[in-house]
Amino acid sequence: MSTKPTTTDFEWTAEDQRAVDTVRVLAADAVQKVGNGHPGTAMSLAPAAYTLFQKVMRHDPADADWTGRDRFVLSVGHSSLTLYIQLYLAGFGLELDDLKAFRTWGSKTPGHPEYGHTTGVETTTGPLGQGVANAVGMAMAARYERGLFDPEAAEGTSPFDHHIYCIAGDGCLQEGISAEASSTAGHQKLGNLIMLWDDNHISIEGDTETAVSEDTLKRYEAYGWHVQRVAPKENGDLDPAALYAAIEAAKAETERPSFIAMRSIIAWPAPNAQNTEAAHGSALGDDEVAATKRVLGFDPEKSFEVSDEVLAHTRGALDRGRELRAEWEKGYAAWRTANPEHAALFDRVAAGELPEGWEDALPVFETGKAVATRAASGKILQALGAVVPELWGGSADLAGSNNTTIDKTSSFLPAGNPLPEADPYGRTIHFGIREHAMAAEMNGIQLHGNTRIYGGTFLVFSDYMRNAVRLSALMHLPVTYVWTHDSIGLGEDGPTHQPVEHLAALRAIPGLNLVRPADANETVVAWREIMRRWTKVYGKGAPHGLALTRQGVPTYELNENTARGGYVLAEAEGGEPQVILIGTGSEVQLAVEAREQLQAAGVPTRVVSVPCVEWFEEQDEAYRESVLPRAVRARVAVEAGIGLTWYRFVGDAGRIVSLEHFGASADAKVLFREFGFTADAVAEAARESLAAAQR
Repeated sequence: MSTKPTTTDFEWTAEDQRAVDTVRVLAADAVQKVGNGHPGTAMSLAPAAYTLFQKVMRHDPADADWTGRDRFVLSVGHSSLTLYIQLYLAGFGLELDDLKAFRTWGSKTPGHPEYGHTTGVETTTGPLGQGVANAVGMAMAARYERGLFDPEAAEGTSPFDHHIYCIAGDGCLQEGISAEASSTAGHQKLGNLIMLWDDNHISIEGDTETAVSEDTLKRYEAYGWHVQRVAPKENGDLDPAALYAAIEAAKAETERPSFIAMRSIIAWPAPNAQNTEAAHGSALGDDEVAATKRVLGFDPEKSFEVSDEVLAHTRGALDRGRELRAEWEKGYAAWRTANPEHAALFDRVAAGELPEGWEDALPVFETGKAVATRAASGKILQALGAVVPELWGGSADLAGSNNTTIDKTSSFLPAGNPLPEADPYGRTIHFGIREHAMAAEMNGIQLHGNTRIYGGTFLVFSDYMRNAVRLSALMHLPVTYVWTHDSIGLGEDGPTHQPVEHLAALRAIPGLNLVRPADANETVVAWREIMRRWTKVYGKGAPHGLALTRQGVPTYELNENTARGGYVLAEAEGGEPQVILIGTGSEVQLAVEAREQLQAAGVPTRVVSVPCVEWFEEQDEAYRESVLPRAVRARVAVEAGIGLTWYRFVGDAGRIVSLEHFGASADAKVLFREFGFTADAVAEAARESLAAAQR
């Protein structure tokens, strides 16, 4: 472990120190004005954040989305002022009035930074630890991006070489997701990732001795990280020169991710609030804010005091950014000249376009043959992989079951890994048994840009991922979750592995589109529609989850209306439909078989497949009425999960064939029979609904 990094070309002036002190009083004032928030960490981290934004990172405040920029992730999202004040000082577009509007309705400075809402915010980090995993995903994406566009360049010479910086706190490192992600980063040897740990020993309940006693630095050494500790100044404040030297040493370490521990004092230098849990999540109080200003040489009677000299000094970041951008552009132009094919690929990918004719690669499956939708998805992914090089992904150690191996000969693994398929720029990611981190890393990969990501596991384990999936939806990120073994149809593994409530629970996440195809050909159209929705033509994206079967299901003719979320799979014969049977996934076949019984009994019956409720609800009223006419009140919905989704579709006379309890360990066919998922049960429910509709 390195403890004594050396300083090279670092300069720290009186103007820099005054700017850092200004950060501290702005943090105190912003929280005091609104009456709530987290001032202490923003105050103590001021030298670190300032050093990153003003002395270290390659960025252009005039173009926050510049491809060549370094990325910054504030995993301690509750300390949002740590980021907002740097964005204000550097000239990213925030102004003093935005800081005054902190945590209020309609402001650009909400309580936690939100991607897409505030320029310069690279990700939404609300729950602790998410940002650590986001940063790991960004570092992975940066390596894959380099492999796509500039694989032969020497280390540090490519326009696609850059760093990912992350500030994490005690809470981030206590959350299990950060352990998962940090283990991945060490295994992947992500030398472009630098994490700064705010080691302030304080959490909401007081000193972290209440909950933590391990040696965190040794833990990160065990993960395979390059580890340093930066000692504070004698007065307890962070030492910018020592921190800068540590960052330079971290940048020089290209074979391992870097972990820099910064011992800080929360709320420094507030005379009474520093080093207290109260400073973590509460306003300091008027008297303490005034006292802090006196310590720092500010007028205690003034609020939000920023001198013209300080702002002029920090807005120099605009000039530096312009110069850095111009220097990068020269290298980028030379790369384009030397690599015209890669440049054309970059232009297409950066524009959010798919290669011409990509849809022709998709298979069409033979009708009548039983195919598991997970198997169909695997064949589709391999077909897409051959023509869409920016598409990559993998599984949480379940690739053989999820069918998520896009290329068996190419695994995303660092140089030196002993496996024969290891390739630093490989297509197939082995996320390991780390579902939560996988989902958050996928968010980071998508946020980084210029690649398209998917990841798989069993549907029941989506519970492990839920927080990150929710953030995918909150950020409108077009990531794709491949969830297989989607019902009691997985069989003998029993109720611990059989999802019952998961379909309804995932549909409850606003902005997540859950697709449960009935057969192989619906799976084709589903993947095609997901790929289309990945493009910028659709504006804001949306995450998609595919719920796929383990067991084989009958294959029907491909119907393009699958992309509309719901459609008439089998029309009523002998007149207008008297009853409508609605099914998803593996239960559509039960609706089809029940229709045959009802038709034989003289009851004109329509079967509607609804692979995606969200897509269906996007359609205009006329289309939805054509599929589910209000005049037909007799309806049955059948799905091997809780029935919560379907009440609004079946109405007061409708019936739902669902599973309102946990499953059991037995063969899938036995389970479906014993739990009432049969064509007979669906037909009987239809007769009950017909009777109810006539009352």
